[in-house]
Amino acid sequence: MARVSPFDELRVTPWYDCSMFEAFEFGPFILWTHAVFLIIGSWLAIEFFLRLAERVNLPLHHFQEHACGYIAAFLCGGRLAAVLVDYHIYTQDFWRVFVVWDGGFSFLGSAVGVGVLLFLVTRQSRATFLQWLDVLSPAAMFGWGFDWLGRFAAGQSYGRPTDLPWGVTYDAMSVRYTVPVHPVQLYYAVSLFFLTFLLLIVRKISRRAGAETFVGVTLAAAMTMFFEAFRGDFGIPVFATKPDFLVLILLFLSLILVAVFQQRMPSRVLLCYGSFLILFSLGYALVRPWFPFATFELRFSQFLAVLALLASIVYVTVHRRRYPYL
Repeated sequence: MARVSPFDELRVTPWYDCSMFEAFEFGPFILWTHAVFLIIGSWLAIEFFLRLAERVNLPLHHFQEHACGYIAAFLCGGRLAAVLVDYHIYTQDFWRVFVVWDGGFSFLGSAVGVGVLLFLVTRQSRATFLQWLDVLSPAAMFGWGFDWLGRFAAGQSYGRPTDLPWGVTYDAMSVRYTVPVHPVQLYYAVSLFFLTFLLLIVRKISRRAGAETFVGVTLAAAMTMFFEAFRGDFGIPVFATKPDFLVLILLFLSLILVAVFQQRMPSRVLLCYGSFLILFSLGYALVRPWFPFATFELRFSQFLAVLALLASIVYVTVHRRRYPYL
């Protein structure tokens, strides 16, 4: 009879057996666990954001003047992002989009919504938008970490099956695995809290605007590309090839060149160059299916991470070129 070593027993025993903590019932009321963590994380992230902005003397009066707008941007951005991620649910029942109490909400989407409104409101401000992003980045990472803690408790955004000793099991209908899975949510949460601390260090030693934004987006994109490979729940697939990323990089590099030499180039040249980029992009999209390149599957969040990284490189480079004193 073969002996079972203690290591084999540890390998098949999950580190944590998570029962159904998606929601708690208090009489006729339902309290979503994810919502509790979102409220705590949002409150702390807002306090964190305002303290950082006040420390660097950024004007805060527009938050009082447009308070309702910021609240709407926060709520709508978080809801729209959650609907986009789980679009297969809402396409079957469209009216569920308006059932906001079903627990579907994304803190990252809410941070993007606030960032968009912040860009529109502060265009005439003495502070540039990148300076606001340097303040928003660590606060967003901090609140995003609580979002992932809530997902872990509620059994959302779970991982793939694993035989590692720190695997977790869920007793929930929403999780399609009954075996231990990767605690991807904890991977994200711990990494985001560490990234928040790292951004505060970068903030102290940086001498130019954009350091926190660039470091935060770069590491968050790398984190997303790596951790999403361990996800086991439904995700929007994106099929790409290596030339696709090469074309994306070339397009973003061309945007940097246009922004850098914009003042030196005649308007006719800029118009011709922009038209060429549009035609090139459309032409590549049309002939791409005929190329015999091997495709590989990405999750939609990984594709967005690549776009966010390239966009941050372009924006920080252009900003530093335009404002060399910041």
